This record gives sequence, C-alpha cells and structure tokens, in this order.
Amino acid sequence: MPEPFCFDPMADLLLAESAAREAADHALWLSTRGFETWAKGASDPVTTADLEVDALLRERLLGARPGYGWLSEETADSLARLEARALWVVDPIDGTRDYARGRDGWAVSVALAVDGEVVLGVLAAPALGHVYVATRDGATLNGAPIRVSGREDESGMRLPVDPQFVAARLWERPWPAEAVPKPNSMALRIAMVASGAADGLVDARMTNEWDVAAASLVLEAAGGRITDREGAPFAFNKPEPEMLGIVAATPALHAPLLDRLTEARAALKRMEVRIERDGPAERQEG
Repeated sequence: MPEPFCFDPMADLLLAESAAREAADHALWLSTRGFETWAKGASDPVTTADLEVDALLRERLLGARPGYGWLSEETADSLARLEARALWVVDPIDGTRDYARGRDGWAVSVALAVDGEVVLGVLAAPALGHVYVATRDGATLNGAPIRVSGREDESGMRLPVDPQFVAARLWERPWPAEAVPKPNSMALRIAMVASGAADGLVDARMTNEWDVAAASLVLEAAGGRITDREGAPFAFNKPEPEMLGIVAATPALHAPLLDRLTEARAALKRMEVRIERDGPAERQEG
C-alpha cells in the first residue's frame, strides 16, 4: 500500500520561504560574477544562473520533501509528477531578460500545489528588496499584509504594460487606462496588482504554470481575482502545464478586463493576426 499523504502547511511554508530567499540571494550574487546567456527555443533567453538556481532549489525542496513532485522551467519535465498529490512549481529566475540586462524586474518563484491547487507561494525579488509570501489565509510583502487597490472604475486604472498597449487600435472602445512601469517578470506584474501598485493585468498569450503559480496565490490571498483569458480559474499539475493567458485584477475590474480582452482577440482574428503562442507549445520531456 502507498504511504499516507502527509502535508504540514507551516513546515512547508518555512521551507519554501527559506529556499526562495537563499536562491534569490545566490542569483543576485551570480549577477555580479558574470554568467553565460543563450536563446532557448525561438526567443526565450536562459542563463547559467537560471540553471544553477534551479539546481539549488531542487536540492533544497526535493531534498526535504522527496515524495513531492517537481515542475520547473529549467528542468526537463517528467509526467511522473502527475502521480504526486503535492507538487513544487518553480521558476528559478522569472524575468530572465531583465536579469540578463542587469535590471531589477526578476524574481525567484516557488509554489506548492496540492491536488491541483496552490496552497503556498513565495516570490523573492532581491534586486527590488521585495519578498511576497502567501497562503490561503493572506499575503504579505516584506512581512506586512497587502491588499488589492479596490479600484472599481476603469478610468485611470493602472496596468503594468507598455504604453502602446493601452493606445493600440485593437481596442474597440477608448481605454482611459494608465500604463505603469512593467517588470519583465510576469509574476511581479501580478504581484503589483496584489499589492495595490497596479489595478489589473491582461495577457492573451499562452503562459506556463511556473510563471503564475506563486503569484496567482499572492493575488487571490490579497483579495484579487485571476483567471485565464476564457474566465476559467487556474488549475495546476496538468499534463500540459500551460495556461490560456491571464486576466488579473481587483474583483470589480476583472469582468471588464475580460470583456476587453475578448473584444481584442476577436478583432485580431478578423484581421487574421495570430497571437504569439496562441495554442499549445512544445513541451520538453525527460
């Protein structure tokens, strides 16, 4: 008979936070020592630091919880993880482009999913001096509780996007939104909404579980709402670990943002413009 599943939320939270902080400090140190960078796939960059941080996290997290599954951007995927009730979902350096350019918009992302639901998440962004920690009971930034802004009106809403995104012709209705600085890390953009530094975020492109796992819980625990571009809630540890885009916002703004994204995708379809990574991507298995 298989051993009974044992899950200690507090112990796992302490483990995840300790590992994420250590990995983030190591990544920051590596950024001063020099590293190699190359293209992974069509355009995604990867560095020797990504791989070194991935190995560190794997040693710390799986070393302490060998019965848990593992899903990381920088580890060849194994579908053996589908048999695990608890799964570490890791992005060693989310925002590698900013990391490689010496900018601060990157973070180490560590989440734990149990039965497909994220139960704890840690985002450590050492170049910013930020550490986000979340459980189902709440979210904190550097130890202080955070909440979404509570904005209800689209007018003046803040989006961590490029300015041309708001002004694009694909929007059928004028959008009185404000573009605010956008880190390369998707997780940090979501965390900006969680902390009230932004009010919403939309992205129609396919993304990966490791890009959003920790940040999605940070946002939800801070009172926000996050779904895919169809309005469906996120689920984790799927055979294809991908999400159909992102709509993240305060509770009142989620539905309007979802409507705008639906309109924009319809406009692009009429123009026969395909969204980058609009469908399932190739997945590396090992």
